[in-house]
Amino acid sequence: MSVEHLRTLTARQAAAELAGDEDGAWDTGAVHYGLDTFRTVYRTVDPHGRPTTASGLLALPRSGERRLRAVSFTHGTELFKGDVASVSAEVWDQAPALTYASAGFAAVLPDHLGMGLGPGPQAWMDVPSETTAALDMLRASRTVATRQGRELRRGVLATGFSQGASAALGPARSLQEGADHWFRIRAIAPVSGAYAFRDAALPALLAGRTDPKASVICTALFLVAFNRLHHLYDTPARAFRAPYDRTIEGLLDGTHTGQEVVAGTPDSLDALLTARGRAMPAHPPDGWRRPCGPRTACAPTGCRGLRSGSTTPRGTSRPSTRTRPTATPPCAPTASTPRWSTSAPRTTAAPAISVPSRREPPPWSGGSGRFGRHT
Repeated sequence: MSVEHLRTLTARQAAAELAGDEDGAWDTGAVHYGLDTFRTVYRTVDPHGRPTTASGLLALPRSGERRLRAVSFTHGTELFKGDVASVSAEVWDQAPALTYASAGFAAVLPDHLGMGLGPGPQAWMDVPSETTAALDMLRASRTVATRQGRELRRGVLATGFSQGASAALGPARSLQEGADHWFRIRAIAPVSGAYAFRDAALPALLAGRTDPKASVICTALFLVAFNRLHHLYDTPARAFRAPYDRTIEGLLDGTHTGQEVVAGTPDSLDALLTARGRAMPAHPPDGWRRPCGPRTACAPTGCRGLRSGSTTPRGTSRPSTRTRPTATPPCAPTASTPRWSTSAPRTTAAPAISVPSRREPPPWSGGSGRFGRHT
């Protein structure tokens, strides 16, 4: 529907941005080329199959190579629409695009539905709609690349981190089954996803094996998002205690920063949930499991890294302070203190795929993801 050229970077500029991230330096060992980034708005379908639009970022290397291998990278959970690569100017959000494109790949970063410039709230942890958004972003990117005198090769490398890790399984499976007439899956490298959502992640949340604040936000997001898709409750008061029954759905509509979400939620599940609300995650509806097929993927398989952020989109003032909460990964047993917001992995994959990595986590990080880097 629309394409906007955002930036042109030399290889030296890309390396400087990656190395100079205030949240911690990224590995620049694979930086060889300059790059151009493009914000793309394209047509796709919502979780019910109705027409909608989504946005994403495409980064093309200035390598001189006409035929490019595409890397599809799906980002981790963000609570705020502006905390995705197509909108955010933060190095954390841009890093996968900068790393892959500067290494010679076409970096294709779809926003999950409802994020970036997409309308409405996000369809959180809905693998079928994550799949269609990712596939349609690949198709849109092929069109954009053609207009730039480039060609995307048939073989796609699919990866993602946290929520994006299990999200990457959807387009990988669909491409394996022939969902697109051009693209085929070449390799997949999902990183740090929580793939057993019903059997592992939700029980861990409810049993207190995660950081209390992370459990609150992850569980709230699950109930609110899945109620839109699977009708878990008739009114918020059935699931949430006062006063949160009057505020929680609006708080998680994608227009509030991580700071606001942290401030607007309690510190324990007991303060958030009614008895019925606590029972809902323990006994999720069978209807959430959707058929697998060429246009869909298996229904929710992982918590995919509940994280939030509070990057402010253009035209909005940025909060002047940056205090970060402590939180353990919401879909893993309590360990150390990670960050709340994930858009890229911190571990390095095989050089041939060149997954973005940090040399070491920032000092305020201690886990597998971050949740609200600006909260």
